[in-house]
Amino acid sequence: MESLLYLGIMLAVICVWFLVLKRPVYEAVLLAFLVLLTVTGTWSNVLVYIDEGLSTSLLYSMVAFVAMSILLTKTKIVDSCIAIILSLIGRIRGGAGYTAVVASAFMGALSGSGPGNVMATGTLTIPAMKRSGFPAELAANIESNASYMGNMIPPSSNIVAAMAAFTAYAAGAGIADVSQGQFWIVLWGISAWFVAQRLIMVWAFCKHYKVKPMSKDELPNLKETFKAGWQALLLPVIILLPFILDAVFADTFFVTRLGADGAKYLSKSVLLFVAGISALYACLIAKDKSAITPHKIATMFANGVKSIAPAIGVCVFGYMIGAMFEDLGVAETMGALMSTWNFGKFGMVLAICAITCVLGMVVPGSSQVVIFGPVFITLLANVGVNPLLAAAMLPCICGVMCGITPPLGLGMYAGMTIAESDFGKTFKNNLWWVAAQFIMQVAVLMGWLPIFGL
Repeated sequence: MESLLYLGIMLAVICVWFLVLKRPVYEAVLLAFLVLLTVTGTWSNVLVYIDEGLSTSLLYSMVAFVAMSILLTKTKIVDSCIAIILSLIGRIRGGAGYTAVVASAFMGALSGSGPGNVMATGTLTIPAMKRSGFPAELAANIESNASYMGNMIPPSSNIVAAMAAFTAYAAGAGIADVSQGQFWIVLWGISAWFVAQRLIMVWAFCKHYKVKPMSKDELPNLKETFKAGWQALLLPVIILLPFILDAVFADTFFVTRLGADGAKYLSKSVLLFVAGISALYACLIAKDKSAITPHKIATMFANGVKSIAPAIGVCVFGYMIGAMFEDLGVAETMGALMSTWNFGKFGMVLAICAITCVLGMVVPGSSQVVIFGPVFITLLANVGVNPLLAAAMLPCICGVMCGITPPLGLGMYAGMTIAESDFGKTFKNNLWWVAAQFIMQVAVLMGWLPIFGL
């Protein structure tokens, strides 16, 4: 039980530093690491933990995708995509809300930053929703809940931690690992259900509030927007195609030509080169070439360090705590304790979804995946959940739920700021979205919904 005390200390430090003192979350996770080193007397191993935190190859893929998202945002390429989507579906009842779901989910997948995505796309979608009759609190929650889906939709940087958790589980369980492409196909299959769930909720709220279509004067001209931004629509193809090819041809075409080891390392490198190719394509199609000179790009990334560093810092410090907890057996103790509850499949699914919901109120989703991912996969697999499905759901039950559940639900606060909505009304409306998210998580993990790729 001593191991669980360390978990309690970590949660207490993060709560006080982040929620009470209002300091950045990466500071809270780092401070928790330092306090745990002192309490456990493991300062002698600090360099080992730091090395493990920095040597995870997936960490560098995370940096690449966050850097790519900065480039896409600054070159206004995402704005072109939003304009095309708005011109297509803005004319139907609640069209601005549907646009917010689709556009924000796409942009959120690229950036992996819920609050940042709310601020980037919400400045366009939230005013459009309000003008077409959406209450301010509803507009704020539609945007924030759509943006946080980015945490579970490839190529989000948050997903690399889930892949690492599955790799760790697969090695311990003696089962075959999967390629990056196979893993991502399953993630897209899961994400499709959650996108559909949010679209259905927008439809229901539109009926309830009698929301109107956007006025014709506000709608972008489809012909003009498509002519100006059609090249941006090829970006998802450039990002997704390598993973689809890897999933479909990994064991045939690539093995035949590169050998088993070559195909394996090609799969592992896909995460790195896709971000680079996408960034180069963004530079090629950017309308304002003066904004993408070497000096401007260097300045862009220099200014973007403030948005990259916190997310990367949380993951690095989370990996360091994860390495320490592995030495201390914290996850194993927690898993052993939960195993004594003798839950069946439904009970264990409910328990883990509830635990991640509560943890998400104080602990960032990426840290949850790093620290507890392997044990959650093990517990779910032991009661009959497909371990690949369990791993693919980690970004959802940890990352998404963390982002939409107060008090850590930063997306809600970001949306509320743009929408200028009342806190009480926004909070109450947000509970509908949290409840729907929870129900969908249980349904997917129970296997009640078919998932493409499994």
